[in-house]
Formats: sequence, C-alpha cells, structure tokens
Amino acid sequence: MAERVAITGVGLVTPIGSGYEEFSNALRAGRSGVGRITAFDSAGLDTRIAAEVRNGATDLAQWVEPTKAVKLMSRATLFAVAAAGMARRHARLGRDAVSPRRLGVVVGAGGMGPTDLDLLATQAGAAIDAARENGNDRWDIPAFARIFAQRTNPVATLRGLPNLAAAHVAIQHDAQGPNSTITTACCAGTQAIGEGLRLLQRGDADVVLAGGADAGVNPVAVLGFSLLGTLSRRNGEPDKASRPFDRERDGFVIGEGAGFVVLEREDFARARGAPVLVELAGFGASCDAYRITDERPDAEGAAHAIRLCLEDGVLSPEDIGYVNAHGTGTRMNDITETRAIRQSLGSRADLVPVSSTKSMIGHLLAAAGAVELIAALIAIQEQFLPPTINLEIADDECDLDYVPNAARPATPDAALSTSFGFGGQNACLAIRRW
Repeated sequence: MAERVAITGVGLVTPIGSGYEEFSNALRAGRSGVGRITAFDSAGLDTRIAAEVRNGATDLAQWVEPTKAVKLMSRATLFAVAAAGMARRHARLGRDAVSPRRLGVVVGAGGMGPTDLDLLATQAGAAIDAARENGNDRWDIPAFARIFAQRTNPVATLRGLPNLAAAHVAIQHDAQGPNSTITTACCAGTQAIGEGLRLLQRGDADVVLAGGADAGVNPVAVLGFSLLGTLSRRNGEPDKASRPFDRERDGFVIGEGAGFVVLEREDFARARGAPVLVELAGFGASCDAYRITDERPDAEGAAHAIRLCLEDGVLSPEDIGYVNAHGTGTRMNDITETRAIRQSLGSRADLVPVSSTKSMIGHLLAAAGAVELIAALIAIQEQFLPPTINLEIADDECDLDYVPNAARPATPDAALSTSFGFGGQNACLAIRRW
C-alpha cells in the first residue's frame, strides 16, 4: 500500500483575497470578486467584466528574492511564486527542513504566448511602426524584429514560456528535485497536484510544491474566449454574472490567480511535526477523445475520472461529504458535470452537497483546480460548505444540491474536486480528514 500523503500548507492569490484566512472568510461570506475590467480598456468588447486580483505587484513582490527578479516574471509567474511562498510558510517548512534534491515542484500553467499587457503592447507598437516605416499596412517581419529588439529586454520575451513559473518557484526555494509543468488547460492545476501525489508515492521526493497559476485578464484571452461564445455578457451586473447551474447562466467569467499546496510523505511530515491539514487521498484523470471544445454529452469521460479517483483513494461514494464542482456556468458544462456526478456517485449523488466557487472567483483557467481543491480543504478544516452564489432558479437538468447562495455548516470527512478542460481533459482529486 502506498504511503499516505499529507497537505501541510496552502497559499492563494485570488480575486477575493490572498492567503488562507482571507480566502476562507470570503468563501464563508459568499463574496463575489467579479467587476468591470480595469487591466485594460475593454470598451466595445462584448464582455467587459472579469475577476481580477487586486493585489498589486508591490504587494506580491514581498515573496520574491531578490525583489528585482519580479521584472523577469509574467503576471501568472508572480502569482505562482507568491502562492508557493505562502504555502511553504503556512506549512512551517523551514529552509533547512528538507534536502533541496528531495524538494520537487509541479505547476499547472497556461499556454505560452505574449499575454502580459506590457509585452503585448511593445509587440503591437513595433508592428505598427514597422508598417509605417514602409509606408503601407503590410507586416514587414524584418522591420518588426529590428524595432522590437530595440524596445524590449530579451529575457522578457521568455516570460510567456509555460515552464517559467515552475522554474522561478524552484529558484526561489532551491528546489533541485523533480520539476514539471502541466498544460492541460482548465485541468492543469488539478493534474499538477495529482502528479505531485505520484512523485511522493514513487519515492522521488519528500516534499512537493504543487499548484496552478494563470492570468487571463488580457485582451487576447478575453477576445479569444468571447469568440468561442463561452464568456458571460452580463456586463451591467458583474457580481451576478457568474451563476453556475442557474437557468439564466450565459457563460463563465474569466479570472486570474494561483493556488499552491505543500505535499509531504506521511513519515516525513510526522518526523518534522508538520501541521497536517488533510490527506491527499486520490487522483484520477481521463480524456474524452471527443472534440476540442465540447465535452462528451454522455459525461462518461468525466465520470470515469471521478471513479478512478475514488478507486485510487480507496473511497466509496458513501464516504464523500462534499464535491467542489468545476461548475463554469456555461450551458453544457453544468449539465454534463451533473450527469458525471450522478453516474459516478450513483444514488449517493442526491445526498452529497455540490458547489461551484467559480460563482465567486470566476474561472481561473490553469489555476482553477488548485484553488478549488483548497476550497474543498477549507470545507473540511473550517466545517462549512462554500456556496454557489447567484443560483436563483436551477436549470431543469441541474438537479443536485448546489448549496445555493449561502455557506452551510457541515463536517465532511472526505471531499472531491473536479476539473474539466478544453481538449476533453478530465481530472479529479480526493482529500479526507487526517
């Protein structure tokens, strides 16, 4: 039997607060982090709302050493470094508590690309000036390259690489053990934590910093998801726009942030007297192998991931006291996920509370699963279920107990956190009381 794995610390950067206490209090209060976009001028766009992180770079830079290294980080990487630092401090994992070569890092990250606004603006400006130099509107690549090279730090062009968040976290913590990046879209944070579990079970590390980070509140991401028809356009009521499982839902609200956990082998955690929060009990993953943007209507792929997770954690449906759902607020996801929960939990599905914290924090993309697992952890630790806010009238095909609008006292001993992403990715994590 594989050694148990403990979660001993968590760190968060989210639209409703950073750190365990702020985030927990906001969940209990059912606070929305959605508002009008302030990161850029969204006038004229179909969607002009998002869930933004209000911490400035100055607030988060305290987690970076030396502070000047911040200029080499994308916004998502800065979120990751800050959240990982918070998690390590929360776990009381001192600098000398673990051998550097036994400390691993696994990060769920978004795809590469010029998504930071300053780099995007520099590229756009260089393209415009290159065209002007030639007296036409044709994109002259050599002229663009020359002008862009004059205006940017070459190291800054690396900020969009998806593995840079894991690299910077490793540098900050002298983590010389296994280092991996997972880029499975909205499943990335969940799978990163699942892969961290596997590293420990294989004996490849004693401690793993695992989580996800993303920063999608930029014109490229907002326009891209809007063109796919997945974003809410309830611009006049931002705080009511994210409404998973509700009959009037019209898409998800894009967000940004990061969530990290400290994972430790049981013997290692016990030996150092670590403050164990919960056990990371199981992990399951699958692929629909169906369509790029659509889930299987029969929900079999998602249900299979949940079943695999239960089997991996030696859990039965009767053991589960709470499910933190992927719950995006798109028309099909909420229906398909409801079917997946029913198929995997059977008759138990009618008795298990299910909620979507995306109703409060929006969709954090690659960071979503990691932050949502921490929300499930908080449900066990703090003995309350986070609500699904803005749920006024449930969709006829969404017929579970979604903990509508107000947090609920509860003492779940085990919980699931589900994630489903573009490309047909499905993943599920299970935690239980230690």
